[in-house]
Amino acid sequence: MLSAKTHQPATKHQMDSCLAHCLQALGETRPDRPAILAPDRPTLNYAELWRQFRETAVVLRSAGIEGNDRVAIVLPNGAEMATCFLCVAGVATAAPLNPAYRESEFDFYLTDLNTRAVIVGSDLASPVAELARQRNIPVIALRACSDGAAGRFSLSPMNEPDSRRVDFAEPDDIALVLHTSGTTSKPKMVPLSHRNILASAENIRVSLNLGEDDRCLNVMPLFHIHGLVGALLASLVVGGSVVCGRGFDAGTFFPIVDQHQPTWYTAVPTMHQAVLAEADRDPDVLNRHRLRFIRSCSSALPPTVMENLERKFGVPVVEAYGMTEAAHQMTCNPLPPAPRKPGSVGVPTGVEVAVMSEHGDLLPCGANGEVVIRGANVTGGYANRPEANAQAFTNGWFRTGDQGRFDEDGYLYLTGRLKEMINRGGENISPREIDEVLLEHPDVIQALTFAVAHPTLGENVAAAVVSRPGATLTGTQLRDFLAGRLSDYKIPQRWVFLDEIPKGPTGKPQRIGLAERLGLNGDDVPGDPASEAIEDPLEAALAAIWSEVLGRPAVGREDNFFDLGGDSLRATRITNRIRRDLRVEVQLGWLFEFPTLAELAHRIAASNPASVSIGQGGAKVSAAA
Repeated sequence: MLSAKTHQPATKHQMDSCLAHCLQALGETRPDRPAILAPDRPTLNYAELWRQFRETAVVLRSAGIEGNDRVAIVLPNGAEMATCFLCVAGVATAAPLNPAYRESEFDFYLTDLNTRAVIVGSDLASPVAELARQRNIPVIALRACSDGAAGRFSLSPMNEPDSRRVDFAEPDDIALVLHTSGTTSKPKMVPLSHRNILASAENIRVSLNLGEDDRCLNVMPLFHIHGLVGALLASLVVGGSVVCGRGFDAGTFFPIVDQHQPTWYTAVPTMHQAVLAEADRDPDVLNRHRLRFIRSCSSALPPTVMENLERKFGVPVVEAYGMTEAAHQMTCNPLPPAPRKPGSVGVPTGVEVAVMSEHGDLLPCGANGEVVIRGANVTGGYANRPEANAQAFTNGWFRTGDQGRFDEDGYLYLTGRLKEMINRGGENISPREIDEVLLEHPDVIQALTFAVAHPTLGENVAAAVVSRPGATLTGTQLRDFLAGRLSDYKIPQRWVFLDEIPKGPTGKPQRIGLAERLGLNGDDVPGDPASEAIEDPLEAALAAIWSEVLGRPAVGREDNFFDLGGDSLRATRITNRIRRDLRVEVQLGWLFEFPTLAELAHRIAASNPASVSIGQGGAKVSAAA
């Protein structure tokens, strides 16, 4: 068994405590130190953060919300989302939800959470508010203080505030619940106590040697454990600061770095690749930055990306390994002078990590087996899922479902996965959830969703489908069918139509390895983009943007953005590039509604009946519909 090296003991308010005690200590001992920053906003210091914490506690307690009551938070990324999470978790149980969920997804989560209240932005148009009202769940509107510091907000009170009632959660209370996809279609609820999340934040602080002068640029979603603990809490437990933008945008990444001078940032590999793609556009920022390291987590970092990041920024890149059930981090490559090993996920950090055989025996270095963990940061078990817990824990060890081995120096290498989850650029997706929705289509009689390799996302979503006799199905038809039922990142981008789903020796369809059995790999994108010349200047300009952002040598008129490896991150980059280079207004959602290059060009032309400027030279292209 290999476990983490002993590190210096955490202080009382950092681990054996709760968020309230931690933030109170910071507010009293470091009142003027910066805590939360945002572009073009005044800085929120720790005294103001503690004041916001107490004010929120009064409102929530006056509304009848008690400790361990689950409060769903549906807010866009930003400073208010960060402070709202901290405040809600301090008095109840925070349940951050992705604002981009479809109505059916919100319906599931509100039910599964047994939600006590829902917090939404006063200007956020989301189906969750109406769903909550239909269920008689109180809806609380959050309004950002436009003239206040970053992260300051007010909540619409439902009852007259009772200032006499201000009490906070205890260390063993549940601070946070998140859902994780698994081998079943039903996501599992992961409860994390104050001890869990503060232990994980402390482990990250120690592994990265964070201090109060460190500043993190958070580009991760704050409904994801990576952003909540890996960036936000790991910075705050030591009195550091966090820059919270409105979400990741490679086009604004370097201006924010230049304005706020962070000392580190953490992201998934697809975000690092997007940063690299923009790095040469403003070389002066590369010379002025104060980054001392870059962290990567949530999916495998290609060694070439690591090398390019280190060359561009001149700082070490450390790859970490985390999961929701561990309140994020389990292992991390150390900072210099200790060696970093590309391809490994580093050494254990404040948590015991071992490799176990299928029979429950711990294996020696070099042996391949299932990665298992235990420690103060690990959840006590899934909520209301006794069968899942029986499978997940063996002799007190949590089974991660990942395969790996340790080398002789104690570095962990991940070698595969036992679970059927698909990791698409850091987003864990349950294939069975997609199967069930596909089977609702009247012409689908069998469906099996599986992972296919992708050069930048790591894995992409594919589906094998058997259609009803006589029916003619296409990937576009099925994609349209799923569009209103699943989040965009869950919709398969590769489709295989078969007479029969391949089965394993026992007669059971096998997802793992299906891509190889079908002869699919990450580079065989359908179609030949070079087979047709693009004559329309607007389409040619779009093709050039797509080619650069998607990393494709050529793009054809009928090529589909998603078939070429597009995702929401790349959709944002392409939208920003179109606005900047073509100087036209284009909506992010258009790429999802009109995914082929020709369709998108037609939509842009229809909305811009005047001429469209192409390039820096100001050449004009007719964009008449």
